[in-house]
Amino acid sequence: MDVTSESIRQAAEVLAGVAHVTPVMTCAQLDARSSARVFVKCEHLQRTGSFKFRGAYHAASVVQASGETKPVVTLSSGNHGQGLALAAKLLGLSAHVVVPQPASPVKLAAMEAQGARLYVTDNRAQAEQVLGELSAGGAMIPLHAFNDPGVIAGQGTIMLELARQVPALDVLLAPLGGGGLLSGLCVAARQVNPSLRLYGCEPRGAAEAADSLRLNRIVPMPSPRTMADGLRTSLGSRTLPILREHLTDIFVVDEREIVEAMQFAYERMKQVIEPSSAVALAPLLRAESVLRGRRVGVVMTGGNVDLTSLWSSLAPPVY
Repeated sequence: MDVTSESIRQAAEVLAGVAHVTPVMTCAQLDARSSARVFVKCEHLQRTGSFKFRGAYHAASVVQASGETKPVVTLSSGNHGQGLALAAKLLGLSAHVVVPQPASPVKLAAMEAQGARLYVTDNRAQAEQVLGELSAGGAMIPLHAFNDPGVIAGQGTIMLELARQVPALDVLLAPLGGGGLLSGLCVAARQVNPSLRLYGCEPRGAAEAADSLRLNRIVPMPSPRTMADGLRTSLGSRTLPILREHLTDIFVVDEREIVEAMQFAYERMKQVIEPSSAVALAPLLRAESVLRGRRVGVVMTGGNVDLTSLWSSLAPPVY
């Protein structure tokens, strides 16, 4: 199954009334800092706190529509797992999620709260082995976090929605990990805004996409070193050719810039975003030359941040 403009349109029909129509916000200080006119698509306010719900629900709905009743299973650091857990609950399916360490306790708790059964492993290699065992012989139906056409089509609905909210964007920025989000945005943009320039944003400690696109093969990333847990993965067999054809370029972001972007979003925009989401804000804060003077959209992808230490530090004194 290929991802097409039509499959994204159909995904939008499936998600209508189920996924939130997330707002677009502006920030005068962000415009001044970037020398651009910036429109922030707030997918961190999507159900389960992440854009991942769109793709997970659409892919799970395809399973349900086929009459299949077997459990669905995925490998996820948290946001796709949360999205799939809620989607399965809404659709009358059961969800199993394999989670490699290091994993966010907040995301683990959220997946369990949505009814998913978790399998926490020591690392990604072990997680992939467990996933294979669970889905062996068709016992469970695997739904890949970003390399599934149903997932990609679901993520592409963001572009359809944003084009209605903000016409005539020049540029769109989004985080780049496995490429499911950007692949959906690219395919949808061909239909609604063919002149749109799309940039992927990835952390330096997990920056293999540029090499993968240049070499036209998936470059493995055995030891990613970044706080952006949702971006600790390589491109997929479906996302690589889409991005190679349509992606304009890639911005690489340092860990310090990720923290600065999270802080800017919190202090100036009053938005709580996670590191993976902040990666797409960083190029604007450093005023990349190709963005200056442009109408720039940026997708804030997730807001599932562990603030335990913050709340502990704010505990009232004992008198």
